[in-house]
Amino acid sequence: MKIKPFHLITGASLALTGGTLAHEHHVLEGKAKDGIRAVDPSLFIKENLVEEIKTEERELSDGSKALCYVIKTKTQPSEHSMGPWSPKTITDGKEKGGIWFKDGKVYDVTGPFLANLAKFYEDPEWKVYNDDGTIKTTDTKEAFEAAARPYVDPKYKNHVVEGKPEWYPDVKTTYVIPVKPVYNKNASSFGRGPLGLAFNGVRYDPPAPVEAIIGSYTIAPLDDGGGHLNPHEGYHYHEATGKTKEVQQSDQHAPMIGYALDGFAIYAHFDGEGKAPEGLDECGGHSDELRGYHYHVGAPGSNQIIKAFRGTAGTVSVEGVMADQHPPRGGQGHPRGPRPDGPPPGR
Repeated sequence: MKIKPFHLITGASLALTGGTLAHEHHVLEGKAKDGIRAVDPSLFIKENLVEEIKTEERELSDGSKALCYVIKTKTQPSEHSMGPWSPKTITDGKEKGGIWFKDGKVYDVTGPFLANLAKFYEDPEWKVYNDDGTIKTTDTKEAFEAAARPYVDPKYKNHVVEGKPEWYPDVKTTYVIPVKPVYNKNASSFGRGPLGLAFNGVRYDPPAPVEAIIGSYTIAPLDDGGGHLNPHEGYHYHEATGKTKEVQQSDQHAPMIGYALDGFAIYAHFDGEGKAPEGLDECGGHSDELRGYHYHVGAPGSNQIIKAFRGTAGTVSVEGVMADQHPPRGGQGHPRGPRPDGPPPGR
């Protein structure tokens, strides 16, 4: 078992993939004005943009209007490969699969891990492999779309749900984010909707609905980048694992990794000394003089980017994916209860 040392990713580990520098330094000048830092559009990886970032007056999620950045991205990372997610056989090692989590711990999805799910979940109904030792996966687009939905086709009980990027080659995501966030006294929930994006343009999503996923005797591993696919939004992250672009801080503070939809910056969990953040509020954020209010992602294995919005969020639209059709709650195919809201958009 390999627990990813997420906090050990530092500026010294320069990851070059496709010409993109995954870790760079960016000096913040002066103190945050009124405790707020405006969004810096120059931090987004240009190669991942579909078009230049625009500045327009747009409507936010609460109906108010504000000057916003309109960011249209390819929704594919340039700093790391997507996948693998599932091993092919019960003897495959960790290099053949992704990661999964339980009770705040991260587990490598190896062949033996999948072979022992009945013990892992203390439920003899689990068996995601055939008698010849091959793993049962959603190996076609049709199978994937039948399993990665609010109520799973019964034929895909005891399968690893794995989507392939090549099935959704034309996904593009447009984010509308206020240029300067506004700190609200009351937090606001993002529900099952998107909550932000990394500098590579891939969206950050709410926690994967693990109980609903395993309730249908399926498992949907993340890759080592903390992401996987669903038919309604393409590739997205549920964990921040240090594989994406990080903006190092001059004071050993945790590196910056993206923005929430309300315009507040998102930082990694651990700082340069491996220490976790302190004094976080109900949104997963706090303030300091240099950065103003900002968020920190959850600890490895927490299945959490941020907890709620402190500001007023912008909007997100996706093209090139399956139409998002939410079936009624309940229905067939849930041995232990219906999926509440996912996978679209949370899986």
